[in-house]
Amino acid sequence: MLRIGIVLYDGFQVINLAITTVFEFANITAGKPVYEVVLLSEHGGPVRTSAGFAVETQPFDDSRFETVLVVGDNEVIEPGAALIGFLQRAAQTARRIGSTCTGAFNLAQAGLLDGRRATTHWFFAARLRREYPAVKLEEDRIFIIDGPVWTSAGMTACIDLALALVEKDAGAEIARLVAKKLVVYHRRAGGQSQYSALLELEPRSDRIQTALAYAKQNLHTELSVEQLAEAAHLSPRQFSRAFRAETGQSPAKAVEHLRIEAARLMLESGLHPIEVVARDTGFGDRERMRRAFLRAFGQPPQVIRQASRGGEERARV
Repeated sequence: MLRIGIVLYDGFQVINLAITTVFEFANITAGKPVYEVVLLSEHGGPVRTSAGFAVETQPFDDSRFETVLVVGDNEVIEPGAALIGFLQRAAQTARRIGSTCTGAFNLAQAGLLDGRRATTHWFFAARLRREYPAVKLEEDRIFIIDGPVWTSAGMTACIDLALALVEKDAGAEIARLVAKKLVVYHRRAGGQSQYSALLELEPRSDRIQTALAYAKQNLHTELSVEQLAEAAHLSPRQFSRAFRAETGQSPAKAVEHLRIEAARLMLESGLHPIEVVARDTGFGDRERMRRAFLRAFGQPPQVIRQASRGGEERARV
């Protein structure tokens, strides 16, 4: 049986406890105890959640765990020296160590992310990059596996990380059945973006929302301002003015973001040649797509694809 130690502290975001349900249902689905889950804290006893209620924990000691995970919170609470020390010791004895949400800040402060690829909640990504420049942060990942270190994005992404752990430990079929019982997707790939370009634009009016929905469904076409304006039932001038007022971007820039998002997902699937991706997402040719990727990510499409494949290979190790 694999012992999972989950590190908590006062004010941790309560949704992180969802990972315990993934491990619970892995035991139920397997019909045997695959996991023993232990909630840990500096002093043990009740630990207050972000929602105000408390959960019971065991104190840090020298017990060994197969996997240690530290959770996140809503504000990036400064960790105590005991928590950091425990994580540093655990990294020497556990087979895997990881974090959910802003728990990545705790791993970073412990020096466990230096030189490693990692992710965290997108809202705090810029801060993590600023405070811990040695971390190879990829803020738009759902989860990342870099050797023995596993990190997930914010909120419900902790479930994706836990399902990936179950898949590694108990097999893909058990993980699939756990996801089915939990009524969640099995499972979002680690390389999938945390957020949608459409959500990031946050259009307010139905007309602009309609135009963006039309654009996403027709990325393979030219998508001129005139086309989008017609979909929104506005004149091109009215449309351009309203679009910029609601999204802060020009229609051309927003369409490029939609194309990049669609192209990245196709590249990470590994199912399509780069020329096909460029054509189907409306870039027309691979050079135009390459320039767009360099603007957005500072990396060409080939590197994005290779990074996705590398993550999959590390997950199988």
